[in-house]
Amino acid sequence: MSVCRRLTTCSTTTRVSSHHILSPQIPLHVFNFSRFPTIHQLNGRCKIVLKSRQWVIKAVSPIKGGALRSGRGDAEDDKFYKGRHSCCYAVGEVEESSKEEEKFVNDKKNRTVEVVVASLATVVLGVGNRVLYKLALVPLKQYPFFLAQFATFGYVLVYFSILYLRYRAGKVTVEMLALPKTPYVAVGLLEALAAACGMAAGAILSGAAIPILSQSFLVWQLLLSFIFLGRRYSFNQLLGCFLVAVGVIITVASGSSGGSLMEAGIFWSLLMILSFLFQAADTVLKEIIFLDAAQRLKGGSVDLFVVNSFGSAFQAVFICLLLPFLSKLWGVPFDQLPSYLKDGAACLLNFGTGSIGCDGAPLLPLLFVIVNMGFNISLLHLLKISSAVVSCLASTVSVPISVFLFTLPLPYLEVAASLPPGFIAGAITLVVGMFIYTWTPSLRPPK
Repeated sequence: MSVCRRLTTCSTTTRVSSHHILSPQIPLHVFNFSRFPTIHQLNGRCKIVLKSRQWVIKAVSPIKGGALRSGRGDAEDDKFYKGRHSCCYAVGEVEESSKEEEKFVNDKKNRTVEVVVASLATVVLGVGNRVLYKLALVPLKQYPFFLAQFATFGYVLVYFSILYLRYRAGKVTVEMLALPKTPYVAVGLLEALAAACGMAAGAILSGAAIPILSQSFLVWQLLLSFIFLGRRYSFNQLLGCFLVAVGVIITVASGSSGGSLMEAGIFWSLLMILSFLFQAADTVLKEIIFLDAAQRLKGGSVDLFVVNSFGSAFQAVFICLLLPFLSKLWGVPFDQLPSYLKDGAACLLNFGTGSIGCDGAPLLPLLFVIVNMGFNISLLHLLKISSAVVSCLASTVSVPISVFLFTLPLPYLEVAASLPPGFIAGAITLVVGMFIYTWTPSLRPPK
């Protein structure tokens, strides 16, 4: 065995994190030594090798050249240690590695919980957004274009008010506000084009055709994420997204006529699909904005209301430029637009002679605007902490739930709709698709 003893006459000490000690007769386990440093005699030299109270032993390759001797002579040592392995004591390495691995696992769990909670919030607000939009159109059934513009320009005022308060509170920094504004201009343009195409096609297509065509949004998300973000999706993820889209189509199409998509003509269907392309490009661009901001802010994150405020502001600018075209799509001549907006405001406030038949205002329209704003914020938050595809899936799940809620006796609606015959099959297909997508294991090894 190797000879180890304490020496108090050594004047030079060397700190090392690991050392090889030949002791094949001792089993591999963890040793707890004294708090005092131990001196090992290595060919007449003294060296302090212990800094930690706990050493972990692991097998290493045999030591050649007689670096460690037992005092029995070179020949006996070579014969005794022939074919045997030494032990390596790694000081603190295993503990540090274990802490890093534990931290990685905890961070991953916390991130998963955050994404799940944000997804559930997005689904709930998405359902409320769809239901309240239908209810808001009960008092404003003659003024849907006014409701759309009221929401668009109202968001700008509310978002910038919240942005100012967060800036005063220190949550929004000068560096965040100094980020390039060109991406926000592109966001506003894409949202304005999506609204224009969607309004034009929505005025012609049937109500059942729009949710079916909206499933192209998920396809665009996958394609654009692949091209611009370099995302690679596994077979399970693609299959899960496909089943989610199929489930929504089955749910909606089972309660509509078979030829509803072709009755309006292929042009309007393609125009609606183009509007969802603009929406998908908008969400992917926002994800790029978050990624670019993290680099510019040196690991920081841009506040949600910076993106929402400037994006909505530029959207309002482009909406104003497209206002003559959009008003014509809604059947409102541009020269009659001022009087139309005036009557719509009177109906919204439920005030004056123009408010006849506006029961439910202003409560229902204001509830819709508030919930729609919360839905947009929740969707953007989910996009920030996950990806554009996950936010799209959460928004898609709200469609069949909304279909089910419309079968209930809701206030201000005349007659509750009947449950589509394929609702159960579509809902099961959608849920299976969600499970398949979320079940996909991560192939990235922990660092």
